Amino acid sequence: MNHEKFSAIDREAPKGLRRRLSVFLATGAGLGYSPVASGTVGSIWGVVLVLCLQGVPLWWQAAAAAVLTLVAIPICHDAEAVFGRKDDGRIVADEYLTFPVCMLGLPATPEMIAVAFVTNRVFDIVKLAPAAQLQRLPGGAGIVLDDVAAAVYSLAVNWAVYLLVVQ
Repeated sequence: MNHEKFSAIDREAPKGLRRRLSVFLATGAGLGYSPVASGTVGSIWGVVLVLCLQGVPLWWQAAAAAVLTLVAIPICHDAEAVFGRKDDGRIVADEYLTFPVCMLGLPATPEMIAVAFVTNRVFDIVKLAPAAQLQRLPGGAGIVLDDVAAAVYSLAVNWAVYLLVVQ
């Protein structure tokens, strides 16, 4: 077990509305409280985001994915301080807000979404380099950037599946 991942966080947590909003968004409206596979359960919101981006040009998808990723960093940073533990399992915004990366330019068919969901979760769990190193970054950046790396690996595999099997 990587004890560094679960180390205590000693920084001031946000208060008031910012605290409530950060926790609400970071936990995926409560999906992060799932007692089993909270990251996988929380990733469901990522599917919703991909469906919302269906049919828009690739440049729009890429811009939206970049904005969602950037928004995830302070949300996860604040929630980590609230929960007091590095990359707490209840924080799932990193999973769902980076999921659109692994579907860039791909059709949002049920088959491709299923492939993307599985490959993204596998790469997020396995943490191939540089994901493991990125996870060590402090705060929200460390929580989110390893998921971006996983989503990029997933995107490559998803495109291969689409071009070699689906198309």
